[in-house]
Amino acid sequence: MQPTRLLLKRSVWKGPNLVPLPIVWPKTAGEKVPPVRTQARSATILPNFVGLRFEIHNGKDYHLMSITEDMVGHKLGEFAPYVHPGWRIVCGIATANRDRNRTRKPNIYGKK
Repeated sequence: MQPTRLLLKRSVWKGPNLVPLPIVWPKTAGEKVPPVRTQARSATILPNFVGLRFEIHNGKDYHLMSITEDMVGHKLGEFAPYVHPGWRIVCGIATANRDRNRTRKPNIYGKK
């Protein structure tokens, strides 16, 4: 029986997201290679990327990381730190907006 596309996971029949990256390979063993700067967070890490350095964009800055064997098969964006969505609560911005938009209920008990 031939497995259909419905029985396979999406990543199996879709294939890896291969992004053409401007990679400069070292000519000698001790040569320093500049890191690859990319915004392609969805690019899959391939086995030939091991040992290279990437600067991955997180939406604001580029973060430098070195590729190891444990990272093969994952996406580049999994290893770049990003700003968590709850940062406004820490800063007090969401609390200030909530208090400003709140309507006052009438005091029916006569106490202040």
